Amino acid sequence: MQLRLITVGQKMPDWVERGYDEYARRFPRDFQLELIEVAAVKRGKNADIARLTDKEGEAMLSHVSSGDWVIALDVKGKQLSTPQLAQQIEHWQQHHPSVVLFVGGPEGLAPACLERANQKISLSNLTFPHPLVRVIIAESLYRAWSVTVNHPYHRE
Repeated sequence: MQLRLITVGQKMPDWVERGYDEYARRFPRDFQLELIEVAAVKRGKNADIARLTDKEGEAMLSHVSSGDWVIALDVKGKQLSTPQLAQQIEHWQQHHPSVVLFVGGPEGLAPACLERANQKISLSNLTFPHPLVRVIIAESLYRAWSVTVNHPYHRE
């Protein structure tokens, strides 16, 4: 299964890179998590945020193929427990060999990314800084994957 995390933002703080890498490296060869970073458009004092977000969305969508199953991480999405995410992973493995997860920038995802999404998931009712989300999603996916293979990482 090919799993790609497409995020807005490059040159993350060292703690973000270390946190993400810690979980991404744990996945087995047949279930790799690939990180694709697209540049955040520079925001000025009088920036047209909608236009900038649309531009970031175009960059994200350029990494998506027609056969990809796309999941948008969105505050309005469905919240899943770890066992529910594990069930989703099993479903994706059986039906969608290429899965893409979108993480937006400071203002969220572009409307075009939300429209392209086959599924919308919310990590929490809380708001997290977008750099932290890549660490949270990597750990959450690893934990859910561990449930699917009866690995002892997840304890209920």
